[in-house]
Amino acid sequence: MLLDLLFRDARLPDGAAADVGVKEGRIATIGHRLVAEAAEVVECGGRLLSPGFVETHIHLDKTCTIDRCACETGRFPHHAMERTSAIKHTFTVEDVNARARRTLEKCISHGTTLMRTHAEVDPKVGLRGFEGVKALVEAYKWAIDIEICVMPQEGMLNNPGTEELMVAALRNGARVIGAAPTYDSDPAGQVRRVFELAREFDVDIDMHVDSGSSAQHLDTRLVCELTEKYGWGGRVACGHLTKLSVMPLPELDEMAKRMADAGVALTVLPSTDLYLGGRDKDHRIERSVADANRLHRMGVTCSISSNNILNAFTPLGDGQLIRQANLYANVVQHAMRDDLRDTWAMFTSNSAKLMRRTEYGIAVGNPADLVLVDAPDTVAAIREVAPVLAGFKRGRRSFTRTPVVLHRPG
Repeated sequence: MLLDLLFRDARLPDGAAADVGVKEGRIATIGHRLVAEAAEVVECGGRLLSPGFVETHIHLDKTCTIDRCACETGRFPHHAMERTSAIKHTFTVEDVNARARRTLEKCISHGTTLMRTHAEVDPKVGLRGFEGVKALVEAYKWAIDIEICVMPQEGMLNNPGTEELMVAALRNGARVIGAAPTYDSDPAGQVRRVFELAREFDVDIDMHVDSGSSAQHLDTRLVCELTEKYGWGGRVACGHLTKLSVMPLPELDEMAKRMADAGVALTVLPSTDLYLGGRDKDHRIERSVADANRLHRMGVTCSISSNNILNAFTPLGDGQLIRQANLYANVVQHAMRDDLRDTWAMFTSNSAKLMRRTEYGIAVGNPADLVLVDAPDTVAAIREVAPVLAGFKRGRRSFTRTPVVLHRPG
């Protein structure tokens, strides 16, 4: 059999040395020192060959707006939502599309092959953000699969017209419904209504919940209750949950067990939560990032993602998930090999599980969505923020980065 693509001398995420052959966009064979011919051969040189990275939580519609809504000049206060809200009337479909395209291409160039992006709707922005992002789904399918989560960032029950716009987006291609109950006059009511809409349209749920520095009240408890009530286990994700970072360990473990039993996933967003967290204090400032490794060990599906890039919520970033994992590992103080292997799964296999993608990973028959990382294994890749040298979507090369070369004298 003539292969379309052959990766020679690769190191897989589980540590195995292997050659990987690709035919017609899918992985056709995996073995050691395969005897096969291929139209293209990639000499990996013992480098890490990984499934493509998965960005489970990003906001392409709001990206690259930092120069329009500048950050605060002092610590207090910081109202990222309000600053963004004030400029949303300037968004056009073309503007959103151009900004989102810029960030999307960065994400692709750092190895992301699967993405869930949020798009907010309300009477201020209408469907312009959603439409600007939706146009990219088809335009970039050669490099990345994108699904859109429509959400009410500025409230739903207290914001007349928002629900109708959400329904319009769900009827026009949005595959996930989101929530931001903190900003609603009736947080519990918003959560309940979102579950009703999810059942009506048979879509997954991805909520922004429980940001803050006090864990006295958690909307996630209601999310777990409704997930079980409606049989939506495995179809619900909660992003941020910074309140988990300030819970005593027995209470945290109890909450983790509740989430695991209900089938509610956690997405940690280190850059945003570090930048926005603890602004109610001027000393002894919390890290505001939940320990996903601890929750993972208790059975919770956990992912790490970028959230926002170059805007009032997150003014720094480049869509590099390995860098995000490195930041997270520093913050939660998990730097040993076993923990870092688990962390690697939080933007690969666990993230694919959160998005219910069953054909993911390096296995015969799966789509050849692969990235070549300039590191010998997953642990070194996170510790050293290793660059991604090449990406392949369904067996077709989508980008190339040249390894660094030192020019020694003589």
